[in-house]
Amino acid sequence: MGARGAPGGYSTECYAMIVRHNDSGSQSLLRASTESTTLWLVFGKTHRATMDVSDTLPDDIDALRALVLAERATRAAVVAERDKLAARNERLEAIIAEIRRAYFGRKSERITDDQLSLALEELETSFAKVEAEEEKADPALKTAATRKRRASRNENLDHLPHEEVVIEPESKACPCCGGELHVIGEDTSKRLDKVPAKVRVIVTRRPKYACRSCEKTGADTVAGVIQAPAPARLIEGGLPTEAMVADVVVSKHADHLPLYRQSQILARHGVKIERSTLAQWVGAAAAELQPLHDHLIHLLKASPRLFCDETRCPVLDPGAGKTKTGYLWAIARDDRPWGGGSDATGHPQHRGGGPPAVAYSYAPGRGGEHAAKLLDGFNGILQVDGYAVYKKLAAPTRPGGPVTLAYCWSHLRRKFYEVYVGGNAPIATEALARIKLLYDIEAEVRGLPPERRRALRQQRSKPVIEALKPWFEDSLAKMSKGSKLAEAFAYGLNHWDGLCRFLEDGRIEIDSNTVERSIRGLALTRKNALFAGHDRGAAGWAMIASLLETCKLNAVDPLGWTTDVLTKLVNRWPASRIDELMPWAYAAKRP
Repeated sequence: MGARGAPGGYSTECYAMIVRHNDSGSQSLLRASTESTTLWLVFGKTHRATMDVSDTLPDDIDALRALVLAERATRAAVVAERDKLAARNERLEAIIAEIRRAYFGRKSERITDDQLSLALEELETSFAKVEAEEEKADPALKTAATRKRRASRNENLDHLPHEEVVIEPESKACPCCGGELHVIGEDTSKRLDKVPAKVRVIVTRRPKYACRSCEKTGADTVAGVIQAPAPARLIEGGLPTEAMVADVVVSKHADHLPLYRQSQILARHGVKIERSTLAQWVGAAAAELQPLHDHLIHLLKASPRLFCDETRCPVLDPGAGKTKTGYLWAIARDDRPWGGGSDATGHPQHRGGGPPAVAYSYAPGRGGEHAAKLLDGFNGILQVDGYAVYKKLAAPTRPGGPVTLAYCWSHLRRKFYEVYVGGNAPIATEALARIKLLYDIEAEVRGLPPERRRALRQQRSKPVIEALKPWFEDSLAKMSKGSKLAEAFAYGLNHWDGLCRFLEDGRIEIDSNTVERSIRGLALTRKNALFAGHDRGAAGWAMIASLLETCKLNAVDPLGWTTDVLTKLVNRWPASRIDELMPWAYAAKRP
């Protein structure tokens, strides 16, 4: 072998040549420059290499010209692909830069998850615009992109209404003989369409009837005028239908669209409805839905296991002329990770608390008395973070019996992560790696029955935790007590028994992320609305959000459910059948 692996008798350049074939079957060894469109014939250092190259070149000038043009076209395709990949890399680098800024930038420069989503949307939109412009300018690129989009479509739209549009030729007569054409097949394509929201007026007419015979005989005092009774309305004497009110409620609490923005949207349709009027509609709906919220909390507290958490809720304080801090407390149930709860028909699959659900309750503070009031009557397993007020619920002297606390590994992991992102933190890095082992095991046992989950945790997770505690103790003894890392170790050791509780019960989750996820929607509504108008408004906010979030957990359309339930409630639905109005019951009735 010669230099850099070239065979004996050949130069390195000659060995790197690319073997090409022309249409006539003759071969040539050519190398295209990556910096220029010039094509060079490369000859080796020896006479043998030169002879080999000349033997492979066609003698015919036209064939040689065709070969050069083919090489030129091939290189142009390679350059185009290179430029396309470079643009894609630029897009990915921009996305990575935004993610790094969100998680690792200076505190003053960091952005929230919502801001990150917006930034990524803008990036994707800008690059999609460039790609669309390139497709317009290059028919071949457009054809390839169209073929790729069709191949990647994997949607199932059978559950949506379908509207067929048939496109016929301008003439069904044969262009050759004038005879009538007949169908031999067809091409079918599907496109997703959306009908914009339409504001309409429903005119209800109730004809009045009287009997002509009775009028003549004077007996019409018995029959009188016959007329169908007026249908019940959510807002008597008001404009909106129950569906209209439901749309306002869902837009505000599920889609996080404040009422003043909804008022602006209606104005674009030529309908002027003040924000205060919309607020009255929402209030009327809340009054009807309140019994369902009370029933939801009752059902949740009858469950053997719950999650609990709390989040801030700014509330306007009229006397002080500013906002005060209230809190929305959340209790949640989700037994799906171990196959518990109920299926769509309501029949239990395993012994669990029932379908997934969440209920929020407003309180003016964060003290233990609010947690005690919310969880009064519950004495099962409570999955929480390390907030101290929950420990009072586990006291043996608690009326109704103590709860069993299971603490959250995600909160512990977060404390180490805060140290890790500061850089040069080998101990925090090791702590995260050890905790990751537990989460890797949890990913494997998710969906298994409780007894199987417990067995696998005892076999695989327990040794990890048994080795983790002495390492926590030794590490804490070697570091300054006031450091953030020491606080993380101390937090873990102070909550150790509750952190280990998931090892003994397959129904318990390793963390309380279930309830934290349910709170995210509240945070977004809070961000858009800034604050609640008063305590009663915050309580109504919590009530409606509970029912709509429970709809989402059960894969129920919040708008469809709210419309159906409001219609039934205003028509005097019996209280004894309230279970039939819960979101999971609505899901079971769907086709």
